[in-house]
Amino acid sequence: MKFLFRSISGPNRTLLRALGRRQFSDVTPEKAKRNYADNVFEYNTVLASLNTKRRHNLLRDVYDDMMLDGVQPTRDTFEALIMGTMRGSRMQDALFFRDEMKAMGLVPEASLYNFLISTCGKCKNSNLAIQILEEMKRYDVKPNEQTYVCLMNACAAAGRLDQVLAIVRDMTAAGGELNKFCYAGLIIAHVNKIPRSDDVAAKIIELAEQSKGWSSVEESGNTGNTILGISEEELYNLPTAEFVHRRFFIFRHFTVFHVAFHACANLKNVEATETLLEMLKKDGKNPDIFITMQILRCYLHAGNIDRAIQIFDDYLNEGKPPAMELYATFIEGAMVGYTPRGMQLAQEALVNMTKRNFFLNSKFGSDLLLAASGEKTGGYTNANYIWDLMHSRNIVPSLAAVEAYYKGLKEREIPEDDPRLQLVTSTLNNLRSRFGVGPGRP
Repeated sequence: MKFLFRSISGPNRTLLRALGRRQFSDVTPEKAKRNYADNVFEYNTVLASLNTKRRHNLLRDVYDDMMLDGVQPTRDTFEALIMGTMRGSRMQDALFFRDEMKAMGLVPEASLYNFLISTCGKCKNSNLAIQILEEMKRYDVKPNEQTYVCLMNACAAAGRLDQVLAIVRDMTAAGGELNKFCYAGLIIAHVNKIPRSDDVAAKIIELAEQSKGWSSVEESGNTGNTILGISEEELYNLPTAEFVHRRFFIFRHFTVFHVAFHACANLKNVEATETLLEMLKKDGKNPDIFITMQILRCYLHAGNIDRAIQIFDDYLNEGKPPAMELYATFIEGAMVGYTPRGMQLAQEALVNMTKRNFFLNSKFGSDLLLAASGEKTGGYTNANYIWDLMHSRNIVPSLAAVEAYYKGLKEREIPEDDPRLQLVTSTLNNLRSRFGVGPGRP
């Protein structure tokens, strides 16, 4: 099991490991060091661990090892593989595992087909999602309610409003009712449709209002996926998927409003955002953290920085639970346009965030560094400060963020022997070497 996260760089690492295993095939201790596992139970444990750690790129690698070891996969094995490829948006791997499963005489169940359709949604391939539904029917696998909602959201992600409306008609004609995830899918379809209609904001408000009439119980029969640790928000690719397991972060009965506020923020439509906010207040409800983030995004990206400051300060002063995401949203939004005031507000928020013991991780730090590095004038203060915050905690930003930061430094008159520039150059070359881009300076 020591080999769990060892990898050999390059496309031939599986071949190299296979050759090594054959070389030491008669030496049990050596083989144990080079193998992922020895039996199907251990392999399934490894797959579960990779999915938990979101190392989805290694799933195919582990499966290749199973085949070389002559270990027969089970349904549980393919369940872990297909679920992992869904979470990693790895469409080709998902189809490969489906074909392997069928070649071994195992027909995927409805839940696995749902994962495949969900993966199509993540990859915005609605045509393939429809083909997978047809395949289900050919194999006499009965689609369930989740199948059709997965299909609806897959079509919505691709902006296929016509297909989404057709699915809605089929569902209602069969006596089904639209649940909150259907309304969410309809909103997403209207927003993603190309060309986008002029009344898209009105449609968002209309659908949010209509959804309030849905009074079914919160639990919607997701027991099987819940056992696997998959929420319906993740299955349907909703913007709240990564937050659903965070305590106090989202109120799940706000599902449609989550999607509606997120859509209005993307559209930078302040009027629609305020209308949605009034709808919540009229019902005696307050926004959760996710909705507050979307309100901030909308005001900041629309240039209404004063209103954003008021929302941000009110939230913190009311004693509500602060969140790293809230700070990151405000900081990134304040830097839009790189105005002197916005950059100063972003810097103050960074300082206050640190004082409250919120520290940048790789994701937030990389996103903020990438945004700050776009500043063309000024002292580059925020980019430098974000870099220093990450460096002090030995956190390496993403390749894209380091490249942007390096480019911004080079555009300024900084001596080649400057310690900061040398450190950034070294980090950039290391990242390029690691990800196969190659060493050198741009």
